[in-house]
Amino acid sequence: MKVTGPSGPSAPQTARPARAGGGFSLPQTGAAGSTQAASATAGPASVGDVSALMALQGVEDVMERRRRAVRRGSGILDRLEELKLALLSGEAGDGSLERLARVMREERPHEEDASLTGLLDQIDLRAAVELAKADLRRSAA
Repeated sequence: MKVTGPSGPSAPQTARPARAGGGFSLPQTGAAGSTQAASATAGPASVGDVSALMALQGVEDVMERRRRAVRRGSGILDRLEELKLALLSGEAGDGSLERLARVMREERPHEEDASLTGLLDQIDLRAAVELAKADLRRSAA
């Protein structure tokens, strides 16, 4: 079955048999029949086309990298806010610290925008300071 476009599949086209006298018919042979058979059995164009498509799917574009970096920075800020609220309410904030440490261990995407990189560096530094202060409190206790 051959798919010809948006209309869906269609039945394969066959050559009309040549009619001979007396109701007997022979299928048409020759150049037209052999090209049709060759086109019907042709496989995929090449394996290179498929591998190139697979390679393109693995390439991360600039906007996706930027989105991941911003999402990571926002996540760290959210964890810092949780920690602040926990400390202000008199709790130790162990759960918030663990979540903050987990987010900090995630790989940070490389960003070429200098202003975004600077902002993410400041966020990472603030989170690292909070984690270090928590370690000092634990070791002093």
